[in-house]
Amino acid sequence: QVQLVESGGGLVQAGGSLRLSCVSSGSTFSFDAMGWYRQAPGKPRDLVATITSGGSTNYADSLKGRFTISRDNTENTVYLQMNSLKPEDTAVYYCNANGFYYRRYNYWGQGTQVTVSS
Repeated sequence: QVQLVESGGGLVQAGGSLRLSCVSSGSTFSFDAMGWYRQAPGKPRDLVATITSGGSTNYADSLKGRFTISRDNTENTVYLQMNSLKPEDTAVYYCNANGFYYRRYNYWGQGTQVTVSS
């Protein structure tokens, strides 16, 4: 069974940076798409960014200038570089792997907490 494990979350002051990593195991093929989603208390889970195996990216409009997603297809690993962090970025960040071409699947990690202080 595929497993996704996030790391890199923590406490940071406003204006600081964090780099999240998501490492997969149990898969012998490259995921069609990987991405990051986040959920703040009392809020729905929202898209942060996604990236396909070919490198095509998609961002939430409000985050496009501050966050950057990248991936290593060989390792099925995805990263999220977060700069100029704001208190409203505080949330649990979840890693996702999605398939839609030859295979259909949707995997989620357990999440990593990001807290941005004023």
